[in-house]
Amino acid sequence: MLEEEYQPRRRLPRRLLPAPVPEAPFSFAVRDAVAADLPYVREIYGHYVANSTVTFDEELAPISEWRRRFGVTTKLGMPFLVAVNPAGEVLGYATAGPWGGKAAYRHTVEISIYLRPASTGKGLGRALLEALVESCREAGIREMVAVIADRAADASIRLHASLGFVEVGRMGRVGFKFGRYLGTVTMQKSLRKRRGRASS
Repeated sequence: MLEEEYQPRRRLPRRLLPAPVPEAPFSFAVRDAVAADLPYVREIYGHYVANSTVTFDEELAPISEWRRRFGVTTKLGMPFLVAVNPAGEVLGYATAGPWGGKAAYRHTVEISIYLRPASTGKGLGRALLEALVESCREAGIREMVAVIADRAADASIRLHASLGFVEVGRMGRVGFKFGRYLGTVTMQKSLRKRRGRASS
């Protein structure tokens, strides 16, 4: 072996090391979803189906079912939003869908928000919920309902409460997933159209 292979490698002094490349700031834009977003939306939701009790779904629906739901939502004029980074990657989504299954409930929606795990804790959930509230208001929705699994739900409850959602009920042990019973917390927000500025 060569003699230099026995010598410890010399390290540059800290002052001579190149400066670390700063991490790019977290940025995103919220827009209406399009059909091409659905595989990424499904992937995000699939993480929670497989690893979490925030949804009571135990199997991930096929992409054909996601397309059907998307078609129903858009046909009814209800919001389906995605948050994307500057490269166009879908980081999270928010939807408002029919609630109750009867025509008389047509001005009420049930909402859902899901984020990629790496995108949590950065203000994205709040931004999506704020955008969803405004989109529902513009669509003529009068009542928004969020049904939240009660296990480890404190952060979600605080987020909804900070935007005017009020707890209206709890149900215990109505779901069963991962070998344990789970309850739900229902929160509701009433919407009113924003009044335009009076003309001077």
